[in-house]
Amino acid sequence: MTARIPVAVAGGKNVVAFLDMLAWSEIGPELLSKSDDGYNVLVGSTPQKPLLFDSYGAHPDAYDPKTNSTAAGRYQFLSRYWPHYRDLLRLPDFGPVSQDRYAIQLMQERKALQPIIAGNIQAAIALVSNIWASLPGAGYQQREHSLADLLAAYKNAGGSIARAA
Repeated sequence: MTARIPVAVAGGKNVVAFLDMLAWSEIGPELLSKSDDGYNVLVGSTPQKPLLFDSYGAHPDAYDPKTNSTAAGRYQFLSRYWPHYRDLLRLPDFGPVSQDRYAIQLMQERKALQPIIAGNIQAAIALVSNIWASLPGAGYQQREHSLADLLAAYKNAGGSIARAA
């Protein structure tokens, strides 16, 4: 389970570890292992019933009435935002590296990229919690992971946490 974007392109190992932590949080380890590392997962998937898409040509735009969502991919992006980010970042497809770049762009827009690079993960999570429903404080009435579990997933993915001053 690792992001596909090269570490140097992502901005360092902490950024890649943060991407992996997000995937762990949004998709879960069991479903990550039953898919293409989460890159082809549709909203509403469970480890018992994976719902996967088979083309990375574009966002699959598959609506799930149970969740009232079109979220898809490793970071569960909504289809309505895909055209904007595809054009902004000149993404060739909805493939793994494109999804990684899209997630990094969202982190940058929320001013979370520098804290991630510096290892200030708790601050970074707070800055992006309104994007990803599984993060603490997201407030989307979905399961939110604890900060302790997220920090453990981040460290397991190879990320470093800044020492307290």
